[in-house]
Amino acid sequence: MTSRDQDSGPDNAPSDYHTDRSHAPDRRRFMKGLGMSGLATASAGVGVSGAWAAGEVRRAEGDEPAEGLHRITLVVNGKRLKLDVTPNVILLDALRDHLQLTGTKKGCDHGQCGACNLHVNGSVINSCLSLAVMHDGDEITTIEGLSGEPGKLGPVQQAFLEEDAYQCGYCTSGQMMTADYVLRDENIASDDDSVREAMSGNLCRCGAYKNILAAVQSARGKV
Repeated sequence: MTSRDQDSGPDNAPSDYHTDRSHAPDRRRFMKGLGMSGLATASAGVGVSGAWAAGEVRRAEGDEPAEGLHRITLVVNGKRLKLDVTPNVILLDALRDHLQLTGTKKGCDHGQCGACNLHVNGSVINSCLSLAVMHDGDEITTIEGLSGEPGKLGPVQQAFLEEDAYQCGYCTSGQMMTADYVLRDENIASDDDSVREAMSGNLCRCGAYKNILAAVQSARGKV
């Protein structure tokens, strides 16, 4: 590198080199502005910036919900519950953090792993992608209510146990909820390939797919 090359940077720029950076984006200024604008947008969405930023769920009290909250009714595992929630609370968090139904797992938070799957009005959904306010009046079944009888295993749960269809167990509740739906859906064929395709939205990072398939087929005709 020549002395001319070394002297050609912005700090030693020639007279025709543009060095006025007064209008150039500064990284710190840009990130600060981005954060403030995001907070302002979130606050404007509800009117109670603190509640919106964190998300809030309360047991319904009084005739009307507090400012910034919406009252919803959920039928969870056969029990009718009234909750006051901020619009940004997802169904998964309402169930886990407020109702303490922690069997439904938080995995990817992007609807890609299936760990949070549960039933809404008989269909299986990713609860991490669904806002609680969207389910006012809906019937929701979590893994805790899958058997229909507290303290007893349902056919799918029993099959997973007998076929050793889990290792770490983190994905198991979501696997079971999808399996139960697959077995009840008459449009899904009973052959192994069709079951694999129907279950493909549920990931098992331990790789217990062979045993999961065996469990699903073992429970066929029992749900």
